[in-house]
Amino acid sequence: MTPLRVSIIGAIAAFIMLGVIFELIRRRHLRERYALIWVVTGLALLTLALWRESLNTLAGWAGVKTYPPSIFFAAILFFMLVLVLHFSIVLSRLTDQNVTLAQKLALLETRLREREQADSSGDDD
Repeated sequence: MTPLRVSIIGAIAAFIMLGVIFELIRRRHLRERYALIWVVTGLALLTLALWRESLNTLAGWAGVKTYPPSIFFAAILFFMLVLVLHFSIVLSRLTDQNVTLAQKLALLETRLREREQADSSGDDD
């Protein structure tokens, strides 16, 4: 059985995490698009912390017999890995967009220089 102290500490940590997330959303430091992932993570961890039987059930399914709260930490690690994967995808997309924008900017600068040269050579006539 999961010790009550571990459940209480886990629940407090999840509440603090959710509070920080909502404050970041309120101050517009965290976009709703990314906040959804964090809120789901916080709610899942809060559920595991408060519903002690679910933690014990998951521990049984995973074959953890000595210390069921280790599943809580495994869940935290799993959600963090999902977040890292998500942000890696977003970062890859932004990197591709940055390269495309840099290429378009270079083309526009080249066209602008060509037009300025054409205009300056036309003024000489």
